[in-house]
Amino acid sequence: MSENISRKPLNDVNAQAIELFLDTLYLEQGLSENTLAAYRSDLDKFAQFIQSIDNNCSLLKVQSSDVEAYLAHRHDLGLKSRSTARAISALKRFYLFFLRQKEITATPLLNIAQPKTTQALPKTLTEQEVEALLDAPDLGDAMGLRDKAMLELLYATGLRVTELVGMRMEQINLRQAVVLVKGKGGKERLVPMGEEALHYIEQFLKVGRPEMVKHATDFVFPSKRGTGMTRQTFWHRIKHYAILANVTSPLSPHTLRHAFATHLLNHGADLRVVQMMLGHSDLSTTQIYTHVASERLKTLHQQHHPRA
Repeated sequence: MSENISRKPLNDVNAQAIELFLDTLYLEQGLSENTLAAYRSDLDKFAQFIQSIDNNCSLLKVQSSDVEAYLAHRHDLGLKSRSTARAISALKRFYLFFLRQKEITATPLLNIAQPKTTQALPKTLTEQEVEALLDAPDLGDAMGLRDKAMLELLYATGLRVTELVGMRMEQINLRQAVVLVKGKGGKERLVPMGEEALHYIEQFLKVGRPEMVKHATDFVFPSKRGTGMTRQTFWHRIKHYAILANVTSPLSPHTLRHAFATHLLNHGADLRVVQMMLGHSDLSTTQIYTHVASERLKTLHQQHHPRA
């Protein structure tokens, strides 16, 4: 459900405050475009709300009562608590920035608590479904070979889709069979790619990529036009192969990332090793996959144990 606030241009004061905050995040912390876009969206929605009450209202002059009114508005719309929690986090960071800049003397979120949220288990696939998905591309043409290499690498390494489509040639070391992943906040990590992924990447680089690349580019997996591929394009390719493979389980752009982590834990991998490979800064983020693995074990027990 969306927020039914009539959208008008932000007044100059609010637009400039948001731009200054986002520019500082980008310059000082190197946050990704996706993260910055999420901050912009949350701040824009709040600014739209306060301007719907008073078009000249400044974000730097709102009171706690304004924030409470906004949260009540979101509640009335039936918006999810996880979405509201993210919005509150964005606002807290925004006002903390201007507090440090001495543009304000107190944050209006001082006594605003985060809503209680239940952490949703990530959707994943069985090992058989992953096999079917990975076998779906047609290896007889360059694009199919590219997609096969991308899917194998995604499942072998647990990369984020943005990390995969943005990968450059210097990030792949075929001799050592590792990839240098440039993740969130500019953090780098080395991840082994495994024999299957290595094999198909070598095949693609040798046979498929020269056919696709008509002019110089250092993207490992170019689009059919020979340029960088978008996340949306690759997501459409995944959905296409899911149909071909008759995979009916719910999919998301991170489905193979979730499968990578869950299947590693199912086979006894150490949680901290999985954390390092996924590039999570906090172990608690990785621990959600232990719950997925546990749920899978419960399901198997119920299906096969005579006294379940």
